[in-house]
Amino acid sequence: MRKLPPLGSLRAFESVARHMSFKTAAAELGVTPTAISHQIRLLEEICGQPLFRRRPRPLALSVAGAQLFPVIRDGFDTFATAIDQASARRTRRALRVTSPNAFASRWLVPRLPKWREAYPKIPLEIIGTDAVLDLKAGSADVAIRYARRMPPEAVVQEIFRDTFFPVCSPELLEKDGRRIERAVDLLRFPLIHFDWMNRDPDAPTWSQWMATARSIDPGIPKSDNAWDLSFREELHAIDAVVAGQGIAICSDVVVGRELACGTLVKAHPLGLPGYGFYLVPAPDHLRQPDIEAFSAWMKSVAEPRPTTAVDLLPALAGTGRRGIRALLPSK
Repeated sequence: MRKLPPLGSLRAFESVARHMSFKTAAAELGVTPTAISHQIRLLEEICGQPLFRRRPRPLALSVAGAQLFPVIRDGFDTFATAIDQASARRTRRALRVTSPNAFASRWLVPRLPKWREAYPKIPLEIIGTDAVLDLKAGSADVAIRYARRMPPEAVVQEIFRDTFFPVCSPELLEKDGRRIERAVDLLRFPLIHFDWMNRDPDAPTWSQWMATARSIDPGIPKSDNAWDLSFREELHAIDAVVAGQGIAICSDVVVGRELACGTLVKAHPLGLPGYGFYLVPAPDHLRQPDIEAFSAWMKSVAEPRPTTAVDLLPALAGTGRRGIRALLPSK
């Protein structure tokens, strides 16, 4: 006969290890944190060694806990799949998709009706977060990673790449009443900034955009407008742009719907190279067919985008400033 620990202690351990939080695990299992602690202590007594390092914070798995967690996690996943397949109702657990916040809000969520039309029997759970969740720990089934280069995971698909342009509300330009003919003309308006959480020194910010513009038109002065706006969150910056409060450098993928319907317009055609959107499945996942379906769907609903100035810059590398100026509004 198999000698197994109580199921309650295994469930408590798997939940705490997945969330790295006793409080969150307690909420998930509908018990108190004290009850969770009791179940973890019981399992540690059975194993004869600690399964977590509780000090110093944050909470972390011990060596023994790290060895035990994937086995317990995969076991519960196998149980859930088998029970689902044996169930007369065959209710399916949602496919958990983690994505950067702005992409989830502006690109993914508005397209979910198309997913339901194509795959009505595969529910989705969208986890919008700028944190990089650990797929090996079971935090999600598939991730949309946003990175300059391909992530190091074994199985990765690039879905598309973006370009960053100065965008604004058309009402902002109409209120000003003057044409934007040169990059320097953008300085008449508040410039909207947001933080880049990855701290990329080459991130497509206003300083990078102005530096590129000055290489074409050296007469652009330094800007220290007192009316500029700064936000911690990209989504808040986009909300400010849509509200007509200024101009921001935004991803043509993230604000693609707003550009397509005219809620936003490109204030200038000079763009900066962005990043790739990569689909990364959890390794050795039991729901690989669902993940492949999600990948194919994302590619099918990605609208083709027109060639832009930034796409043509490499081809014009030998043509000098005159060739690049041909891409920009005439003076």
